[in-house]
Amino acid sequence: MRRYHLFIIYGLIVLLFGLVLLPSGQQDEPEIPYEEIYLQQETGENIRIQIPDNRAKLFELPKEISFAGENVPLDIEDVRERLEREIYVNAYWQSNMILLMKRSGKYLPIIEKILKENGIPEDFKYLAMAESGLMNVVSPAGARGFWQFMPNTAKEYNLEVSNDVDERYHLEKSTLAACKYLKSAYARFGNWTSVAASYNMGMSGLSRRKSEQKQSNYYDLLLNDETSRYVFRLLAFKEIFENSEKYGFNLKQTDYYQMPDLREIVVSDNISSLADWSIKHNSNYKSLKLYNPWLRSDKLRTARGKVYTIQLPS
Repeated sequence: MRRYHLFIIYGLIVLLFGLVLLPSGQQDEPEIPYEEIYLQQETGENIRIQIPDNRAKLFELPKEISFAGENVPLDIEDVRERLEREIYVNAYWQSNMILLMKRSGKYLPIIEKILKENGIPEDFKYLAMAESGLMNVVSPAGARGFWQFMPNTAKEYNLEVSNDVDERYHLEKSTLAACKYLKSAYARFGNWTSVAASYNMGMSGLSRRKSEQKQSNYYDLLLNDETSRYVFRLLAFKEIFENSEKYGFNLKQTDYYQMPDLREIVVSDNISSLADWSIKHNSNYKSLKLYNPWLRSDKLRTARGKVYTIQLPS
């Protein structure tokens, strides 16, 4: 081994010993930002908590909140905790909430208009969010669309479900069907909070729980975990949407998705090829399916006297 190789080796050894023996106070350490939060205990004592990384923060629970004009009893301890749980779960699921907010620009104006025309409180738009995330999803049980109708329920509320057409995917028609259900449930229960809960567990199921427990108020009932959380999930969506900056969501108007201008074409005859038909009408198969998801086949067979309205981008 050459002499200069030995010098290099000895130099590296000395350097390593120097790093090990260097006082800890002299080593460079990254500074961690902290946010200080003070929590007041029942005894009146204030406890200081330091939260590293200011992206993780505690939210102040709203002093009061209502659903469809009906006040939520936040003076009940478990009610406060259940609301807080859903706020944190959804506020910190940022990717889902951001996309939900962006989608709302495209679909909520349509939903809000139909709810208003049918005398349904606007807060029920959050029910569509809870059911589907404003997407045409399919549940494991077979419920479909924004409002998650099962086939038999859909037909009960005059939605067509066939091989070629499934109007559970038709935003306007399925929203109108949801309004019919909500009105029927309100006639039965007399308050909108129970109506929302019944959308999750069914009118008969909620009626049985009320009868068994001899309680009429949703907030006084012991229900299955899903229904117990359901109304609070709607409330969390409402709180976050109406106070988005408080929860760290700072979307600009241009960030929201928008529905394009659409033209309507009335159809009463069979269409053997929707691809050919869309091209004939200066569009394409992708756009036809995108804006008419209720068309479930590559063709359309129409019954005598049946009329459909297909929408295509202007």
